[in-house]
Amino acid sequence: MEDNSLEKKFSKLIVAVSIVIPVVVAILFGVKLKDFGINVEPLSFLPPIYATINGITAIVLIWAVLAIKNGKRKLHEQLMTSAIALSVAFLVMYVAYHMTADSTKFGGEGAIRYVYFFILITHILLSIAIIPLVLISYVRALSKSFDRHRKIAKITFPLWLYVAVTGVVVYLMISPYYA
Repeated sequence: MEDNSLEKKFSKLIVAVSIVIPVVVAILFGVKLKDFGINVEPLSFLPPIYATINGITAIVLIWAVLAIKNGKRKLHEQLMTSAIALSVAFLVMYVAYHMTADSTKFGGEGAIRYVYFFILITHILLSIAIIPLVLISYVRALSKSFDRHRKIAKITFPLWLYVAVTGVVVYLMISPYYA
């Protein structure tokens, strides 16, 4: 028998976190430390690091799915926890970079420009959408509601994988234009 009490307990927190994270990131994206008299060198070394973290997240997600398909539940759990930690690390570095540096403009022209913006926009929108999906999936697993966990994980996994992979693609496409 599945116990939904843990999921009910965390439902308001999941909603709050799913709203607060994108709002805070949007606000902090517009905050520049130099505007507050804090003279910090731009953290220009971070983009390749957080792009690599996105790539590692994609690998960890695939590894986690393979682990569970092979009946390695504990490994799956550890990998999924690692994927969440990697995503949090990415987010912290992403915000830190953007608080110390001006946004880089994509310099490509023609059709590649449309491809870039399509990838970027879908990446951003899905990165917001996966927050509650990841949290709900995780709580359902913790509450041992595995049937319900699998149902949402089938949606969460490809979207999260897309966000992780497109994070790398966006970095690769914009990296020639970094100052």
